Formats: sequence, structure tokens, C-alpha cells
Amino acid sequence: MTGLARKLVTRLGMLVALSILVFAGVDLLPGDPVTSRLGISATPEQAAALRARLGLDRPLPVRYADWASGLFGGNLGTSVSGRPVTELLSDRVGNSALLAGLAVLLLAPLSLGLGLWAAWRRGRAVDKTISAGSLLLVSVPEFVAAGGLVLLFAVTLRWFPAVSLLPAGASPLAYPEVLVLPVASLVLAGSAYAVRVIRGAAAQTLAGPQAEFLRLNGVRWPVLARRLVVPAVLPVAVQVWLVTGVALVGGAVLVEKVFGYPGIGELLVSSVQTGDLPVVQAVVLVLGALMLLALLLADFAVVLLTPRLRTGGAR
Repeated sequence: MTGLARKLVTRLGMLVALSILVFAGVDLLPGDPVTSRLGISATPEQAAALRARLGLDRPLPVRYADWASGLFGGNLGTSVSGRPVTELLSDRVGNSALLAGLAVLLLAPLSLGLGLWAAWRRGRAVDKTISAGSLLLVSVPEFVAAGGLVLLFAVTLRWFPAVSLLPAGASPLAYPEVLVLPVASLVLAGSAYAVRVIRGAAAQTLAGPQAEFLRLNGVRWPVLARRLVVPAVLPVAVQVWLVTGVALVGGAVLVEKVFGYPGIGELLVSSVQTGDLPVVQAVVLVLGALMLLALLLADFAVVLLTPRLRTGGAR
């Protein structure tokens, strides 16, 4: 547990460093939030008044100190529209988490099954097909895969809507048809990487002496997979699934924009376009904090799923 405590302290330090980088990085984004709000025809007096109202006339360290102090109280700041940023994020984060959660629920068994199958048939046609397919999907940007799904299932077959527009305040669960294509896009993007990682871990286990001993003693594949391969692969797989789940929340930016889905990605894009810096800073910080949390949970999962680490055998 000492090692996990050190990692927790390290993650907290990384979160502080991340907050500094996020605040400074967003402040350096091209464009002027004042000009984007008022337009190029605004008078210098109007621009100065808005800059003072947004606090942009103060030095960067002072603005960061105020922003960071508010974070400890759960205050992510105020949007240029006057609404609290937490209010803007509340529904959007839930919608994006729903997309990512559904995608992980599907890609976990899919990637585990395909990865184990490819490893068992390594070097054969099945392995080459799965490996080539996953490599291709890794190389394809999310918005391209999303566009292909729209073209096939929305435009050609007309099975699902091409956009995921929802009535104001409505839950996506009340309109499940709008979730199908965005979730499928994320599954394609996330499962490709997971399949490759799981396939590599399973192939390494199958090439070991223990697997060879079991095969020579007549143990068939289902028993071999249950007794040896799955326990050996599961710590790595859980790590990949946790990190992929958070990455899908952030990586859904383009997918949400393609489908018009009201998630955190769509909010991030619109906020960058309008120069709403408090919202951009909050969204990026939330995504970074979620990724650090996923890495910490992945460390705990490895310890829980690896007997020799639980018993201190690694020392």
C-alpha cells in the first residue's frame, strides 16, 4: 500500500501542475475572447469594460490564484454568459459519461474476446485479420469512422438518425436511437487499441512455459483460457478499459460535434469558438482530472488482480 500512497501523492501533484498548465495554456489560445464576444466594431471603451468584467485586465498569476482558490470550494468560475460553469457542465458531463460508459460496456467483452482469439490463433489468418483490422481502426480518426457510420446506417439504410439532437433538458436514455451511432463510433475507436494490447499480453502468456506445460498435459483452450490466460491478461485489460473510458469522454469531442450530441465535447468546441475561457479551462481540467483518476484506479486494479502484488511478493 505504500507504493499506492506514493502514487496518490504523485497524482495530486500532477493535478496541481495540470491546473497551472491548463490555465496558462488556455490563456495563450489564439484569438481575443473580448473581440469574439463584441465583434471587431466594438469601441475601445466597450472592450475595456468587458475585459475588466471578465477579469482579463489583471496579471495572469493573480487570475490563476483566484481561480485555483475557487476550485477548492467547487467553484469552476462563471461563464461569459453569466451562468456558473458547474451548471453548464452538470448535464453535459453526464451525457458524455453515458456515451463513454456504454462504449466501454460493449468494447470490454468485444476486445477481450477478439484479443484472446487472435492470440490463440497467432500467426494464422484469424490473427492476421484481427490485427490488420484493429491497426486500420487505430489509424482512422474518430470523425471519419463516425461519418462512415452515418453514411451507411443513416443515409443509405435509414436505420438510425444522422444527428443526435435532443429536446432541451431531455435525457438521452429517453431517446435510445440517438445513442446508437455515437456509441458505435466510440466502440470502433476504443476497441481497436484494446484488442491490440490484450492480444499482445495473451500471446506472451501463451508463449510461456506454464501454458506449454498445460498444453502438453492435454488441457484444451477453454480451460487454458479460464485458468491461465484470462487471469494473466485481466490486470492489463482493466487498465486499458479504465484509461480508454476516460479517453473516450475527451475523444468524443469530434464525435459529438459530428452528431450534434449535447455532451462535454460539443460544449468545449462551442466555448473555444466564442472565447468562453472559464468554460474551456474547466472542461480541460475536468478531463485531465478524470484521466489521472483513471490511472490511479488502474493502479489499484492491478494490485487487486495480481496475487503476488497483494501479498507483497513483488518486494
